[in-house]
Amino acid sequence: MASAPAPAAAESPERAPDYCDLDPFSLTAAGHDFTFYPHGQDRLKALVALIESAQTSLAVFYYLFDSDTSGTMVRDALVAAARRGVKVDLIVDDFGNDAGAEFFDPLVEAGGSFAIFSPKWGKRYLVRNHQKFTIADEARVMTGGANVSDHYFAIPAENGWCDLSVLIEGPVAAQFTRWFGLLQSWVANEVQGRTRKLRALRDIVKDWDGGDGPVRLLVGGPLVRQGHWAWVLRKDLVGATRLDTVSAYFSPPRSFRRLFARIGRRGQARMIMAGKSDIAAAIDMARLLYGKLLRARVKIFEFAICKLHMKLIVVDDVAFVGSANLDKRSFRINVELMVRIEDAAVAAAMRNLIDHMAEASEPITPAWYARHSTFLNRLRWRVAYWLSLADYRISKAGTV
Repeated sequence: MASAPAPAAAESPERAPDYCDLDPFSLTAAGHDFTFYPHGQDRLKALVALIESAQTSLAVFYYLFDSDTSGTMVRDALVAAARRGVKVDLIVDDFGNDAGAEFFDPLVEAGGSFAIFSPKWGKRYLVRNHQKFTIADEARVMTGGANVSDHYFAIPAENGWCDLSVLIEGPVAAQFTRWFGLLQSWVANEVQGRTRKLRALRDIVKDWDGGDGPVRLLVGGPLVRQGHWAWVLRKDLVGATRLDTVSAYFSPPRSFRRLFARIGRRGQARMIMAGKSDIAAAIDMARLLYGKLLRARVKIFEFAICKLHMKLIVVDDVAFVGSANLDKRSFRINVELMVRIEDAAVAAAMRNLIDHMAEASEPITPAWYARHSTFLNRLRWRVAYWLSLADYRISKAGTV
């Protein structure tokens, strides 16, 4: 078993521009092999290599897929796989399909399939299928926060997204395959007009059983509570004494904020938030919530080396890695997935990664908050918070 690297030496704020993502690191735990990719270019190479390694099937689902250099590289790898006889199925969320449907015509011509999640107007419009994963041969899966676009593979010096992907080989890959099949059937029924109800999608999420082992595929979806990934997270938080998180968008329900605060009071809680984002309001909506967390002794940092997109939660000896942010859309509206890994070594490796990021982040102290939480700032933060609940398209009007 290859161990995770120790975090880099502490950097002073003056050295922050020298920040580099950690190299890939691998662990074997709970009958699974994990390789984590904090570095953007490593993520791209690993994704293309996974596609090129497929011999029988590729099941691919992305929230966002762009037609830029990286998107073309990944699409062409999928086309090449289809031409060599691999069964290739690709689904992209309608909101995140920046490439356009015609961009995927070469894949269809090569014998693969392409579909769009929720292409029709209606109640489903506000629901984003925010997942990101690629399954090769029903045995190996790559998932995490990264979409397919140059932004998610660029280095920090080029203001790329700071993100995390993981390549997993082991029994949980079969759960991913089963989950993809359910989503594919729902999309096919939508396209053929056999169902127009959001209820069918909710039922898929509500009835999902990710098992009860140390490595589980948890999902979430619109207006589903029990069984939701956040339902499981809540159970882990109730008695926890240590919490570490990295979240690009932070606006969790009040009940979860209370749980975070309780951990801060009785143990240790550390949260890294975005200091840079594609959505300016994302920073404002998080800052609105800092005050009570700071009073509960939660340590807060803002990562401003580059845009933050990572979704990582570590509760005691349990790590959650996947597509979900700690915001209300991920808790209550979007279709999301999180892989729950119960293993002390994996949790320690994730905390090493968070240590590395915290050393290059700005600590948000009570004194900092007192200086910045003026009446006008708090008013702006509150407006951003409520607008973000409706639709990120609205908030994005304030992008810088």
